[in-house]
Amino acid sequence: MEASKIIPALGLAAAGLRPVPGSKFICDQDIKDDSFGILCKYVQELTGIRLSEEDISLLLQAAKFKTLRKRQYLLQEGDVCRYMNFVTNGALKMYSVNERGHEAIIVLSTENSWIADRESMGLQTSSIYNIEAIEKTHIVQFTPGQLDALGQAIPAVAEMTRLQNKQLAIATQKRIHAAISMTAEERYHDLISCYPEYIQRFSQNMLASYLGIKPETLSRVRKR
Repeated sequence: MEASKIIPALGLAAAGLRPVPGSKFICDQDIKDDSFGILCKYVQELTGIRLSEEDISLLLQAAKFKTLRKRQYLLQEGDVCRYMNFVTNGALKMYSVNERGHEAIIVLSTENSWIADRESMGLQTSSIYNIEAIEKTHIVQFTPGQLDALGQAIPAVAEMTRLQNKQLAIATQKRIHAAISMTAEERYHDLISCYPEYIQRFSQNMLASYLGIKPETLSRVRKR
């Protein structure tokens, strides 16, 4: 066996995964309308790399599917974040709560996005954040170890991870720039130009918290 095949195989074994030829989920028609199908479509469209039968089989073995009710927590303050969560349908917010009980939202997440407390997950420390469903939400979960092993075995997953990290770095830099350099009006217009669907999906109070402004300030901005 080639060395390049041995290394991914070892990683998969450590994650408890193995290729299963002939998976019934290999057909596009079989997977297109469910959460797993949405994930596969996302990976292929993001990376431009088609998933093979073996790739799909490995992804399916690793995937954990979860449905959240409206206002149900995916993660609560004090817990350790153990999964990367891909949203196939629904919306969530990630926030901390200060001593006065006020929420500070740092992430809003809708379909085809990933959400997790990466600090808690990476360091295995208690999270200071809550992740809560805004509406009924379907997600697909992977542990970091599973994603590492899948990335060694599946080129599309490796490329997806690379692109995710790049997008996260850019988004973080933009958030910092907006917080220290933009007016409330500029932040709002920047948000709706990038994520116009947020206006319908999240309340004004949530958007204000995410933008770091008061709800009454956002109300004035939206009336202009």
